[in-house]
Amino acid sequence: MEKYASELPKLLSMGIGPVIEGKYLPWDTVFHLDQPSGLESEEWWLAIKLARQPLLRPAPLKDANGKAFAYALPDRVLSMLHEIDSKARGSIELPAQVTNKDMRERYIVKSLIEESITSSQLEGASTTRQVASDMIVSGRKPTDKSEQMIFNNYKAISSIREIKNETLTPSRVMNLQKIMTERTLDDLDAAGRLQVPGELRVHVADNKTQEILHRPPPAEQLPKRLEEMCDFANAENEGEEFIHPVIRAIILHFWLAYDHPFVDGNGRTARALFYWSMLSQGYWLFEFVSISRILKEAPSKYGKSYLYTETDDNDLTYFIDYQLEVIIRAINDLWGYLERKAREVHDIEKELKNSSQFNYRQLSLLTDASQHPGAEYSIKSHQESHRVAYATARADLYDLEEKGLLVKQQRGKKQIFLIPEELKERLRKVV
Repeated sequence: MEKYASELPKLLSMGIGPVIEGKYLPWDTVFHLDQPSGLESEEWWLAIKLARQPLLRPAPLKDANGKAFAYALPDRVLSMLHEIDSKARGSIELPAQVTNKDMRERYIVKSLIEESITSSQLEGASTTRQVASDMIVSGRKPTDKSEQMIFNNYKAISSIREIKNETLTPSRVMNLQKIMTERTLDDLDAAGRLQVPGELRVHVADNKTQEILHRPPPAEQLPKRLEEMCDFANAENEGEEFIHPVIRAIILHFWLAYDHPFVDGNGRTARALFYWSMLSQGYWLFEFVSISRILKEAPSKYGKSYLYTETDDNDLTYFIDYQLEVIIRAINDLWGYLERKAREVHDIEKELKNSSQFNYRQLSLLTDASQHPGAEYSIKSHQESHRVAYATARADLYDLEEKGLLVKQQRGKKQIFLIPEELKERLRKVV
């Protein structure tokens, strides 16, 4: 760019802005666009960079050489932050049909399972979603490394809920990584500790070409950098140093991944810290949200958002912009899912109300089941709920099982009746 130094006055006078059609684009993209008349691509890029300089705000994070990272807040970023604030924080309400305690917990567990699976798959776990989900729900022990990664991730993400109101400390970060990597490392002693001087330092490489994409800071810097990261995570917004809470969570995500302080589990731990930060700052909806599922759909974009930041003068805007986009998609997907489930509950209740095939006790059970999909019923519980004879209660449940609306399981000497996942579809066949 030095050869264009004499062109600076002309470039500054052209009124070229920091964004192109509202987007904060990297050089890789700008290079392929049609530049303004009279400018070469490099001149146009220099003009864009000049327009960005006054917008950049310093971040506490520095690279291995001591150069600070920075970020801008173009209109697109501000708009996405506003949308996240309005949809994930404060007094927003979930659909009425899915706010009871049992269903709320069910959705939280569903989100934890989804995040643990897809976050692990981003790092190489190869088992299927169904097998992994069944393992967690059933309590079955992992049988291979992929399942162990997912099981560990589930434990780690679940633990975030327990510490969301506590300060982040280096020991907590290391314990989180220890949970993430339990029984998955060649060197079992490496779980829960930072890399040390003299140890082969991990790096990030392209899976296909093995080209090194990122060399983290040397191990000598890691203890101090981890302390600084925790100080940043716990800092309260005051005075002129205000950092939007979502920006703070995203920078924390980037920081841990950039430092890559552990032999393994850095990406999973970074995403877990993002969740801790969002929950600790009042974004309660993130108990239900999975970002890794969105990231897994386009892992190359996720990787490039890191790369653009590091190769373009430590400009965090690229990573922030992409993460905000992912967050909004994840939130919108959640709301769509909840609305579908709310309609499903409403439809089931409507079908039952118009049905004459069930007695009042069966109608009561099925209505309860539609609102509490994880509920279990027994002959004795049904008998006590309606104060009927054992034989009557048994006949009610066996009839519903025969119609396919309950699933019977034998647990020792006790019979348990469960609700099938596709209750709505089964009910339609019956009524």
